[in-house]
Amino acid sequence: MIKAGIIGDGYTAAELLRILAGHDEVEVVSVLSTENVGRRIDSLFPHLTGFCSLECEESDVERLIGRCEVVFLALPHGLSVNIALRLLENDIKCVDLGADFRLKDPSLYREYYELEHGAPEMLNKAVYGLPELYRDQIKRSAIVANPGCFPTGAILPLVPLLAQGIIKTDGIVIDSKTGVSGAGRTVKPASHFCEVNEGIRAYGVGTHRHGPEIRQELSLAAGIKVDMIFTPHLVPMNRGILSTCYAQLADGINAGSVRKVLEDSYRDECFVRVLPDGTMPHTKWVYGSNFLDIGIYTDTGSSRVILVSALDNLTKGASGQAVQNMNLMLGLNERKALMYAGVHP
Repeated sequence: MIKAGIIGDGYTAAELLRILAGHDEVEVVSVLSTENVGRRIDSLFPHLTGFCSLECEESDVERLIGRCEVVFLALPHGLSVNIALRLLENDIKCVDLGADFRLKDPSLYREYYELEHGAPEMLNKAVYGLPELYRDQIKRSAIVANPGCFPTGAILPLVPLLAQGIIKTDGIVIDSKTGVSGAGRTVKPASHFCEVNEGIRAYGVGTHRHGPEIRQELSLAAGIKVDMIFTPHLVPMNRGILSTCYAQLADGINAGSVRKVLEDSYRDECFVRVLPDGTMPHTKWVYGSNFLDIGIYTDTGSSRVILVSALDNLTKGASGQAVQNMNLMLGLNERKALMYAGVHP
């Protein structure tokens, strides 16, 4: 069995443990924590009872050296850099679920995360962890930057169309709705039940940290800087993200090209499903799964393109995608421990 470690004990760590409990080639041998040292992980997350009984260990990276071949960093931004460097020095592969290696421009990291990056020379060595786009690079990498949940839902529908010149590179609008688990397990006033229930609100308007991450990947696909607006909204549900992306057909492009390009791009991809004409995604269809669903509408009169995507923010948006990346990095079957349907209703 390949030995894995997890640094962190929040929702994404619990989701990693849930998924990896079904992996027959990887065993989690250590979970590091700062606030719950000495507590069993199944006492923190009782749904893991019978699946994982590890005690949380002190958050010291040295505890993992010599014990693990791969480590998941399930940490807030700013905490992964030094840990990752130490792990890499000891030939331990890393999947960073945080933001520290996603942006290639350290000035953007400084602007949006209000920190100087601790190892800017590593930004071009870390591979952005969207397997559908960067599978070959992920297979050869020792460190993968697991994408943000919102970016996954926006990038996968839009990139094939930009790469093939099907839509214009300006005026793209991305409107996303997310469940509350995206805010993490730490108690915050804005995520209290009374603040969230029976309401919906926009947040991070024009300033959300996933905006430059989305723009980076869309611009790489298009070959020029893409003009886009991203606005997230918080809705009263636990899990899931529904993103609606608006764009314009490029001049001279037939509306049918949108569906053809997306179906051709994802025909052989296990975890991206392009839905039939007239069917739009529902977050319940992907709840608890590693699938991302895409619905397509094109208006021939206005040349407007509307793409709707749905994913589970904790699975394909975080831990499921991290396991998908790990499988590739270790030379395993990419689908290992991830082939299960969403929970519906």
